[in-house]
Amino acid sequence: MKLLKSPILLGFAVLIFASCQTGQNKSETKAALSQTAVAEWAKDAVIYEVNIRQYTPEGSFTAFAEHLPRLQELGVDILWFMPIHPIGELNRKGTLGSYYSVKDYKGVNPEFGTFDDFKALVAKAHDLDMKVIIDWVANHSAWDNAWAAEHPDWYAKDSTGMMFGPFDWSDVAQLDYENTELRAAMKDAMQFWVREADIDGYRCDVAGMVPVDFWNDVRTSLDSIKPVFMLAEDETETDLLLNAFNSNYSWVFHHHLNKIARGEETVSDMLPYFESLNTTMPVGAWPMQFTTNHDENSWNGTVQERMADAYPTMAALTFMVEGMPLIYSGQEAGLNKRLEFFEKDTIDWSNMSMTEFYEELITLKKSNKALWNGSAGGKMEIVTTNAPKEVLMFTRTMEDNKVLAVFNLSAQAIVLTADPGMEGEYYDYFSKELISLPLNNFELEAWDYFVISTTN
Repeated sequence: MKLLKSPILLGFAVLIFASCQTGQNKSETKAALSQTAVAEWAKDAVIYEVNIRQYTPEGSFTAFAEHLPRLQELGVDILWFMPIHPIGELNRKGTLGSYYSVKDYKGVNPEFGTFDDFKALVAKAHDLDMKVIIDWVANHSAWDNAWAAEHPDWYAKDSTGMMFGPFDWSDVAQLDYENTELRAAMKDAMQFWVREADIDGYRCDVAGMVPVDFWNDVRTSLDSIKPVFMLAEDETETDLLLNAFNSNYSWVFHHHLNKIARGEETVSDMLPYFESLNTTMPVGAWPMQFTTNHDENSWNGTVQERMADAYPTMAALTFMVEGMPLIYSGQEAGLNKRLEFFEKDTIDWSNMSMTEFYEELITLKKSNKALWNGSAGGKMEIVTTNAPKEVLMFTRTMEDNKVLAVFNLSAQAIVLTADPGMEGEYYDYFSKELISLPLNNFELEAWDYFVISTTN
């Protein structure tokens, strides 16, 4: 097999062809059924995280808006903005502070612009068929949030009766959801942004630290205004996905990607994660898959530091497995630095080397129902190969669309033999070269991947 000409597109194989199968998973699904509404536009969505502070030299809504046509061309659907609210000054970390220290839940950080600037940005995104969600910090607030002085009973207290911050987050104070007035105020603030700014939902910070029944109530109230999308920064509290959230984080899978890239794990170590999706992930919900985000980039290292040569392969894999893929600000520009979290540190947009790579992956996902999100997409079926520790091979099927993916997740070349139960010749998705199935002595280079399709 001739390798794809672009070095970025080496490493995984996808076969797409007509199938008479129904798209049902062969293994029984034991997970609960999610009752959370799914907006039609979320079914094949790709999410993009926006770091406003670091996106442009100006760090403003207006300056970011100039990038919207480019992001539309890239193919992303949901723009997730890190918190846009005024940042607390009391106990502030660094010069500019953390986005996640919220001083006013109905206010806008003046560094970014005005409320009208944000509304104009949302309207422009909508005109380009993109949705907007904002980061919401419901678990804690800044110490100098007006609530702390006016409603100290809304905050949790330690054994000495003093307010405190969770973990080592010294710039914030923990809220107390035993207080019904707090719940009402927080719910009102979340309704405000949907009603007044026309946003399309929320990414909710440390969602598992806030009671599930609060989120359930909020989701009902938001959907009464307009259909929304809700992403939980959580992986363990799957009850959040039953009535409130559409998606959560897939940290377990992310950590497998990092460890396999470093040679600390093999494909065999990853397989239990896929099996667990059938028992833990509520049917109709889906995980968010990622190679990086604001936390990973700033605190744990760039994708190049954590994954090195394996990075393009791992990024491609996040588009193929069950779930919704995430692109973080600058990834399409080959971002290769840890962005400062509490200071100004503008992204370098001079090298757009990864743009075509992500455009092709997004097109692949959107054009194949088997790769869509939640119940709209197909379940994964693992295919046995002669290299079970090095090669991940699986199918996903939905209606008349079937995808077969083959990844060499190792730093060594592999001669692969596998029978996915299909015979014949299929076109490489990108190069249009023919591949014969079943695979016999098929050569895969280190971190190799290929894309094959029956359609030209």
